[in-house]
Amino acid sequence: MKIVVAGTGASGAIYLQRLLDALIPGAHEIHLILSSYARQVIQEELGELKTPVGTVTHSDKSMNAPFASGSALFDGMVIIPCSMGTLGRIASGVSDSLILRAADVFLKEHRPLILVPRETPWNLIQARNAVAVLEAGARLLPASPSFYSRPQTVEALADTVVWRVLDQLGIPAPQASRWPSSRA
Repeated sequence: MKIVVAGTGASGAIYLQRLLDALIPGAHEIHLILSSYARQVIQEELGELKTPVGTVTHSDKSMNAPFASGSALFDGMVIIPCSMGTLGRIASGVSDSLILRAADVFLKEHRPLILVPRETPWNLIQARNAVAVLEAGARLLPASPSFYSRPQTVEALADTVVWRVLDQLGIPAPQASRWPSSRA
C-alpha cells in the first residue's frame, strides 16, 4: 500500500511512533509529513521519532509531493495525532500546507482519510468541525485506547488505537512478538 502518514501538534506522539512501528518496511510505501508543532511535541514526548527504513519524508511547507495531486494514486492517509486546529482547517477547506493539501486531495478523490484527534474535551466548534469532516468523507478515530486486552504498558495501550487505524486501512495488525515492547 502507498500510505501518507502525518503528525500534527497535539499531544500523543506515541501513537505516531507506534503506527510507524506497525507498518512493515518494504510491504508499504510510507510518506511522512510532520508539522512544525509536531516536531516540538515529538521532541518533548519521545526525544526523537524513529522512522522505518525507506520512509520518504516531506516538508509541510512544500507542495512538491506526489500525493498533493489527485492524479497520484495513494491508498490512504492518516493524521495521527490530529490537532483540533488541523481538523478545523480541514473542515473549512484550508489547504495552505502539505498536510492540509493532501487531506483535501484525499477527500476530493474519495480515498481513505483517517483523522486521530487526541484532545479532550471538545467545544461546540470542534464538534461541528468533526461533523463537517465526517460529512466530507473522513474517518474520525479519536485516540481512545481500550482496556479489553489488559495492556500492561503505555505502548500496549497506544497499540489498541493503532490497531483500529490499521483496521481502517485494511492492514492486519502485526503479531505482538514482532513489535518493539518499548521505545527505550
